[in-house]
Amino acid sequence: MKPLLAKDLGGFLQRFENFQNAELRNIEVLSPTTLKVTMAAQDSARAFDWISMELEFNNVKDAKLLEATKLSFVDMSEGITLLYEDKKFAFGITNGYNINNIQDAQCYIVSESLKYQENNF
Repeated sequence: MKPLLAKDLGGFLQRFENFQNAELRNIEVLSPTTLKVTMAAQDSARAFDWISMELEFNNVKDAKLLEATKLSFVDMSEGITLLYEDKKFAFGITNGYNINNIQDAQCYIVSESLKYQENNF
């Protein structure tokens, strides 16, 4: 896993077009303060080939998760919001603009650090 720094968020989201029309595959609780989200997305750096992307959130401060049986029904047409605010990373399946807005989403995670790993589709 590679750390994803706040300064690199914009380029990362642009590369994957904010994960619009991605497929939410799995949300895994690794420990009480570590969560991993796996999605399939198109990568513009690979001529828009599909890859699997793992996002690992560490030192989780707040979260609202979906049951595994509901993941395939999540509408990802608008993509995700991933931002850095008040020394925290916030992930949400929403079109949000700040942490408070993200916390209204059907699924969100707020953590102190974020790592990612690219895998084959």
